[in-house]
Amino acid sequence: MANQIIFFHGGGSEQDYEVDEKLVASLKSELGPDFLIHYPFLPDNGTPDLGRRKQIEKEISESKDGVILVGHSFGASMLLACLSETNIKKEIGGIFLIATPFWHGEEDWVVPFKLKPDFARRLNEKTPLFFYHCMDDQEVPSTQMKTYQQNLPWASFREIKAGGHQFNDDLTVVANDIKLL
Repeated sequence: MANQIIFFHGGGSEQDYEVDEKLVASLKSELGPDFLIHYPFLPDNGTPDLGRRKQIEKEISESKDGVILVGHSFGASMLLACLSETNIKKEIGGIFLIATPFWHGEEDWVVPFKLKPDFARRLNEKTPLFFYHCMDDQEVPSTQMKTYQQNLPWASFREIKAGGHQFNDDLTVVANDIKLL
């Protein structure tokens, strides 16, 4: 039986979904037939503070125990918010977060995306948690991964020298970690 992965894309438009399809294709290619990747389109439904979290929670609730969760950019930050704010009843096999923004500031548009102050305590430390960030990412500064390192010292962090925000459409490093689960 294939291992189940859910990949949550960045942004909320069809264009964002299409751009991240290359990341999904790379992951599929590297992982092979032993892994089934579900790649749902999660549109911006106008309620960024709760909408994406509820969409992600629904996708996880419909999966089987042991599901592996992968998120890119905005999708990664909302996945982390969902996992730290809701009572997920499924067993999670691993969490892999790529180019994850750490939302900060008090601007009205930022507040809905921010993690709760106690987010780190609400995550299961027994679930493998990985962060990946290219040092030349022009969209999400690599310094934001440092904030996650300070809050989640038990997680694994991978700094990639180059690849930009889209990792040059190559998720070999992520696939290698998933294979080790």
